[in-house]
Amino acid sequence: MLGALGVCLTLAAAPRVPPRFVPVRAFTLAWTHSIEKIRWEEDYRIERDAANQPVLIPGHARILGSGAGMDPPPDAVHHADGWYEYQPHTGPLRILRLTRSPYTADYDWCVGGSCEPLRGIMPTDGDVTLLAPCTAP
Repeated sequence: MLGALGVCLTLAAAPRVPPRFVPVRAFTLAWTHSIEKIRWEEDYRIERDAANQPVLIPGHARILGSGAGMDPPPDAVHHADGWYEYQPHTGPLRILRLTRSPYTADYDWCVGGSCEPLRGIMPTDGDVTLLAPCTAP
């Protein structure tokens, strides 16, 4: 029997802090750019690849406006409500490196339309948090 899919969160600079397993098949990471104050949202889902290993599949991404150095990709669709929506062209991912500075707002972790700061699931040490698709330990 295969273990339940989800994500494993680890603090890159604090290996003594135990990783956290979150049983989830789809989620959104969202944040507000620290200078331009523009909201970004990226959807992800966890699936198994041909070798039966968990992988992170990027879904749609959205940017609420544009700013210096933050142009949406050329294939983004601009909606009347101000959001640019596009499909990232990256393939399946094995890991995301999330930089979590003490000087900016944390990422929002959203599941099923409900969001909370990522620190509610995994504390931050002000450095990098590794997010990897995984199976239940």
